[in-house]
Amino acid sequence: MPEYHSHDQLQGRPHRYERNQHRARRTALAIHTIADVAAGILILWILLHLLGANEANVFVEFVHGTADWLAWWSQDIFTMDTEGVRVLLNYGLPALLYLLLGHGISARLNRA
Repeated sequence: MPEYHSHDQLQGRPHRYERNQHRARRTALAIHTIADVAAGILILWILLHLLGANEANVFVEFVHGTADWLAWWSQDIFTMDTEGVRVLLNYGLPALLYLLLGHGISARLNRA
C-alpha cells in the first residue's frame, strides 16, 4: 500500500531522538572541555605565580592575561596580606566554579 511506509524505508534514516541525543552529547562534551581548559589555565597561573615564574616571559604573560580575563568577576573578593594566598583564593574560586558548573551542565545534558 503506498500510504504506509515499510520498516525498511525507516531504517536508513536516523530517528529524531537519536539525532537529538547525539547533538546533546556533543554539546555536553564541548561544555565539559571548555570548563576543563578554563580551570586548567587558572590553576596553571596559580602554580606559575606560587613558583615565582618570570612574569616578563611571553608564555607567563599570556597565561596571566587569560587567567585575569577568566577571573575578572572574582578579582579582589579576598584581600589577604599574603600575596600567594590572595592569588590562590581569587583564581582558585573561579576554577572550582567553572569545573562544578561545566561538569554539572555536561552531566545534565548527557542524561537528557
